Amino acid sequence: MPRPYPPAPEGRNGFSQCEKGGGGRTGRRGYRRAIARGDGMGRKGGIDQEAGDAGGGVRRIDHTWIPLSDGTRLAARIWLPEPMDAGPVPALLEAIPYRKNDLSASGDAGRHAYFAAHGYASVRVDIRGSGDSDGVLDDEYTAQEQRDAVEVIAWLAAQPWCSGRVGMFGVSWGGFAALQVAALRPPELGAIITVSSSDDRYADDVHYMGGCVLAYFMLSWATTMHLFATLPPDPDVVGPEWRERWLERLERARPMIEPWLGHQRRDEYWQHGSICEDYAAVECPVFAVGGWADGYRNTVFRLLEHLACPRLGLIGPWSHHYPEEPVPPGPAIGFLQEALRWWDHWLKDRDTGIMDEPMLRSWMQDAAEPRPSYDERPGRWVGEPSWPSPNVAPRTLALTAAGGLDGDAGPAATVAVRSPQSHGAHAGDWDPFGNPADLPPDQRAEDGKAVTFTSEPLDAPLAILGRPRVVLELASDVPQALVAVRLCDVDESGASALITRGLLNLSHRNGHDRPEPLTPGEVVPVAVDLKAIGQVVPAGHRIRVAVASTYWPWAWPSPEPATLTLHVGGATALELPVRHLDAAEPSIGGFEDPERAPRPASATLHLEPGNHLITEDVGAGRHQLVHAYPTHHTLDLESGIEVRWREPDTFTVVEGSPLSAQVRCERSVTLGRGDWSVRLEADATMTADAEAFHVTHELRAYDGDVPAYSGAWSFRLPRDGV
Repeated sequence: MPRPYPPAPEGRNGFSQCEKGGGGRTGRRGYRRAIARGDGMGRKGGIDQEAGDAGGGVRRIDHTWIPLSDGTRLAARIWLPEPMDAGPVPALLEAIPYRKNDLSASGDAGRHAYFAAHGYASVRVDIRGSGDSDGVLDDEYTAQEQRDAVEVIAWLAAQPWCSGRVGMFGVSWGGFAALQVAALRPPELGAIITVSSSDDRYADDVHYMGGCVLAYFMLSWATTMHLFATLPPDPDVVGPEWRERWLERLERARPMIEPWLGHQRRDEYWQHGSICEDYAAVECPVFAVGGWADGYRNTVFRLLEHLACPRLGLIGPWSHHYPEEPVPPGPAIGFLQEALRWWDHWLKDRDTGIMDEPMLRSWMQDAAEPRPSYDERPGRWVGEPSWPSPNVAPRTLALTAAGGLDGDAGPAATVAVRSPQSHGAHAGDWDPFGNPADLPPDQRAEDGKAVTFTSEPLDAPLAILGRPRVVLELASDVPQALVAVRLCDVDESGASALITRGLLNLSHRNGHDRPEPLTPGEVVPVAVDLKAIGQVVPAGHRIRVAVASTYWPWAWPSPEPATLTLHVGGATALELPVRHLDAAEPSIGGFEDPERAPRPASATLHLEPGNHLITEDVGAGRHQLVHAYPTHHTLDLESGIEVRWREPDTFTVVEGSPLSAQVRCERSVTLGRGDWSVRLEADATMTADAEAFHVTHELRAYDGDVPAYSGAWSFRLPRDGV
């Protein structure tokens, strides 16, 4: 779910305005690659662009129609090697809804032209109902979208410039799509790269977390996707019919919050598109990539463990971006060179050494003072021959009656926790994009709103790699409750840095497909899986487990305030995946510096960086958090397209009143070129009573300054064990 922001200043809140590149150099295992660099990105009409002295030339075809069997046409932009003296080449496909002509054009150019300069036909397709393609975008990851991709792959393989072998790649939506299409086994698909994606649409996406409604993103992403589904095609591509097609989208597309919030348990709706339902269906090689600051890193571990096909995993310190992007936290790496090693091995039968790498390469983060952003996160690369890894062993620490973490459980006792509704205000972004306030700051204020269990100072460094788990025995005084668990690194000064965390809707304790209300007062065992992490806690620091009964605005509150009674001194414990560390173990390292093709020149006319703004009305007990994504106005100097984008989310709750929780999402986007200008405005709210969620959504569209459409929706969706 990447928000495809246009270029911004180097290294902060987006992408670089100009690419510097560098000469060719010797890569891993001596496999030599050169950068594709040059003076520009070509012009409309597919005019050739030169990629520089180190790589080959590239010809860009700005628009091609790909016909489907039902008469629908998908819009594609194609980058081809120039000249093609060596004959047909493999094709690479990225199919996403983020508009090839404008919103994703800059990032597309940096990758697709790079691959083309190194001997691939690289193709970027607007999926059905998005960008310039025909149709209406109904939902995420539909069966129709997957069938379309299979047809596109066959079409690519049949082109005279294609060798008949195809790869598929993408970040977020594109990474999901690559996995889902791989499970359909189109014969032409030779390998995929999936970045920041999920094999389980219910467990690890923007809708639910641990069976809790993800208030932070559920309505937010639904509102944003309604804009992507209702923006018009480009008149320069489709001609005068653009307005008729725009009105069709406006009238037919519905807010996606309806199906997402209408399926609150893990049912057939979420099983569709979740390849974890049948890992054996994926037979082509898979390169899975994630970042410790990204919301989707659990997927890499599950894919490595459960797939039987050739596979590799790579996890760095990154947020929700491709790893070559200069976006915090770094360090960025030469990921496109690694991708070329992968493609050349599987699509060109070349020995690049890529399959000699460890199955999992991960950035083992060092401790760092808690801050909402890091330009670079210190650490080093380590390698695992398999996953589960022989280098990782479990370690269990009991939560004790004295508030400690120890190998000895100690005497039995009970501890009550009733967290204020404001617990979670300093959680940071569920899925960071590299903005200045995305990461969680010092957790001491949060720790004070939870029950904490803290170890003695460590006498040796502790390296964690994998998914920690906290096992609890607890009782609730109400039938519907949740538990939030955080794992923190506490330094000598007392500063508390978040390591990782997890949520669990307690009615889902026996499975996300069958909610079961709690019996008040009954003690039940539960296990809370935390997000995967790779981090070293140094000697002298302490580790802390914090347990709370709220986590707003990440988790939608339970219908009434809950008091949880923890039973410690028995099976209640922290289970850690501890990696063996040897000071003499060399870092596997060796990644090249990032390389990308030049991108279209652009101008940032206005930019307000993203931020989290927290306010508190002490007298009224009212807490408010505004999550402001970057507000920007940019101009693509090549195409002449201007983009204005604004999308704040506001989360409000009153202390002691979980039914006061409200989310409001505001959206405004303007696209224009010359005399053509369109604007969409959306405003959505979400509240709940004890029985149901209530959602309102309004959309207004303008052709220039003239109103073109107005729509309003209202949904009442019964609470189903949440």
